[in-house]
Amino acid sequence: MAELRREADPGEAGLDPEALDRLDRHFARLVDEGRLPGYLVSVARGGRVAHLTAYGHRDRAAGLPVGADTLWRIYSMTKPVTAVAVLLLVEEGRLSLDDPLERHLPAFAAPRVHEGGSGADLRTRPARGPILIRHLLTHTAGLTFGFYYKHPVDALYREAGLEYSVPPGKDLAETVEVYARMPLQFEPGTRWNYSVASNVLGRVIEVVSGQPLDEFFAERVLRPLGMTDTGFHITDEQSGRLAELYGETEDGGITPVPGLPVRGRPLFLSGSGGLVASAGDFHRFMEMLRRGGELDGIRLLSPESVARMTANQLPGGAQLDSFGAPVHQERSNAGLGFGFNVSVVVDPTRTLAPTSQGTYGWTGVATTAFWIAPAHDLTVQFMTQVRPKNLKVFPDLRRLVHEALLD
Repeated sequence: MAELRREADPGEAGLDPEALDRLDRHFARLVDEGRLPGYLVSVARGGRVAHLTAYGHRDRAAGLPVGADTLWRIYSMTKPVTAVAVLLLVEEGRLSLDDPLERHLPAFAAPRVHEGGSGADLRTRPARGPILIRHLLTHTAGLTFGFYYKHPVDALYREAGLEYSVPPGKDLAETVEVYARMPLQFEPGTRWNYSVASNVLGRVIEVVSGQPLDEFFAERVLRPLGMTDTGFHITDEQSGRLAELYGETEDGGITPVPGLPVRGRPLFLSGSGGLVASAGDFHRFMEMLRRGGELDGIRLLSPESVARMTANQLPGGAQLDSFGAPVHQERSNAGLGFGFNVSVVVDPTRTLAPTSQGTYGWTGVATTAFWIAPAHDLTVQFMTQVRPKNLKVFPDLRRLVHEALLD
């Protein structure tokens, strides 16, 4: 287990202790008001943790506190791990970013694109080009999620049992075959739409490596980084440290809700959102990225691969609020580009909260988040377990961390 502990005084690390205290008070108030069950936040400069706070409960009914060793469903923070796994195969020459997807998954040959209409009147046409691996990494493949309720193709996903990405009782291979039967929303490479793409990448990893996704992750990413508390399921020994999942209620409170099943190996191994991790483990993953692909003398990726992953890969330097599908054309995406399964700040003057050029990271649906700010040699993570309706944590978190920077 990777132990997370404070390693430096805030002042020595160029952080304002009073500003960090304001950060803690802000989130403690959300806990005390019953809007969060508990939380953990860590802030590091130069790889050394200078601020670490755990407050509230991982399980309110049982009265169990949040600790540095609490396990969290990180949901979509799985996606950057999937990107790293893909890049490992690219570096080995077993996969190329410009490989057509059909080379590895023949079901995606001859994709069709939505042309107009909906329901029984929906019209499609052949795509002008193939889906490439890079399109999956950048969410520009034309895939979608069924829960958007914004586009006629979203409705087709729901009709196929894909409202929550996975048809009941199907494994990863079977689910990806269902994805392949769906038309694309747009020509590959021409728009950004957050989607099931990382599940498809998970299946590509399985086919190219010849290993189940959980085994490949464990052997090639997690064990080399010492991430012994991270995986697609937990052991009996770990079960007492797993945080309860909550959902936000209409009145702004929280109530327990069913979470990703992680007690026992799941049938569906999700490269989009299947991992459970401790904060100590995820700090090690962030450190590997911050250090350009190396940690404790073990080089996982080349600096060039990490630089490519964490740079804006959208055509012409586009930003999410303009290049995104209509559902993503919102204020919170202003100033952001997209790399390989991470957002990237390309115009700090347009972002919703203070930030710096080149900052990259991602979030999870249970209100988890991480980011790395190279301009300040800063790494931040925030862990809690609430699926929100109206609760917006991240703008305040970014602002409060930014206010703590002394240099």
